[in-house]
Amino acid sequence: MDPGVRLMERVRARDVAAFESLYDGYHRLVFGIGLRILGDPTMAEDLTQNVFLKVWTAPEAFRGGSFVAWVSRVARNRALDALRARSARPETEIPADLPLEGSIDDDVLAKLDAQSVRDALAQLPPEQRGLIEMGFFGGVTHQEIARRTATPLGTVKTRIRTGLRRLRESLAEQAAR
Repeated sequence: MDPGVRLMERVRARDVAAFESLYDGYHRLVFGIGLRILGDPTMAEDLTQNVFLKVWTAPEAFRGGSFVAWVSRVARNRALDALRARSARPETEIPADLPLEGSIDDDVLAKLDAQSVRDALAQLPPEQRGLIEMGFFGGVTHQEIARRTATPLGTVKTRIRTGLRRLRESLAEQAAR
């Protein structure tokens, strides 16, 4: 059985550790799809947060089959919606045959686990760590984070983006050991 399918069964039961495992295992796939379609790392990061927010808040949307195919489809559809909303480029320029795996380093992903993510998060400055935890694990939008913390929206996005970049670097270093 697909490991994503087993984890989704646990996410339906509100198992945070299962959600963290899904994020650990598939966030690079979602980010890669977003980056390829949108061409903008910031938009791809927002897309990644939105896709995993959907996984957490509406796990019943996954009705079985291949989790990789489903999450890839969700990411692709959300990216196309973002392009349409911003009129960034015509739809005809978007490749219809995007690969599911993209340029993901499976060896790095296989070595990551939830404890590694917790350890890497603990190394971040509090202002980055708190915002990332609110956004990814608390399901709070950037706008809501800005309101709750009385921080300008641009600052919230910058801190999250910088924190995620540091988190990725830390996780890559851990995986290389």
